[in-house]
Amino acid sequence: MSPFLGELMGTMVLILLGDGVVANVILKQTKGEAAGWIVITTGWAFAVTLGIFVANAFGSKDAHLNPAVTLAFAFTTNDYAMILPYWGAQFIGAFLGATLVWLQYRPHWAVTDDPWTKLGVFATGPAIRKPADNFISEAMATAVLIIGVNAISRAGTLAVGFGPYLVGVLVWSIGLSLGGTTGYAMSPARDLAPRIAHALLPIPGKGSSDWGYAWIPVLGPLVGAVIGALVVGLAR
Repeated sequence: MSPFLGELMGTMVLILLGDGVVANVILKQTKGEAAGWIVITTGWAFAVTLGIFVANAFGSKDAHLNPAVTLAFAFTTNDYAMILPYWGAQFIGAFLGATLVWLQYRPHWAVTDDPWTKLGVFATGPAIRKPADNFISEAMATAVLIIGVNAISRAGTLAVGFGPYLVGVLVWSIGLSLGGTTGYAMSPARDLAPRIAHALLPIPGKGSSDWGYAWIPVLGPLVGAVIGALVVGLAR
């Protein structure tokens, strides 16, 4: 058990369940086909909660599961020692989680004709492609995530073990309220590592991995994390 292993395993479960619910909703001939946005946002909320518990169980008391969260906490504490190890674990875990989703839904790739639908299981994309606005959407959603996580962590009267459920509710709320523009990646690892998996895995008829858009769900969340950290700093 170690913080590195905890971040890796927690992020792997997060992506397995998070990308998994997307696959269940948008791929053809699944039991959950066309279940809709509410199911996707709910599935991601549960994925975050379970990912935090798994990260804790495997040795990461921080359970960041997200490079943007790691950056924000480093910024607010002025301690940058865990950035590289946590980021490495999170990217590896996200890649493994995406690979497991591919394996779980293997028969459904061939019967799903649209290549953009297949990419949508792995990576986010904008509803309306406007790079500046898409960047702002990702930054804003991530800033709200950082402010909300900080507020939850400072709520000293919470029962032990209740925090992960509230973080899940926070992610659920962000998805319902702010996620309709870009799919609310809020994490470079959540988007980039599965996008790489999409590029490498033998998915029939998969098409482009849309690298022209890929910088937005990477840089947007990092900028939003710093903004959220600055707001948190003002409140201390």
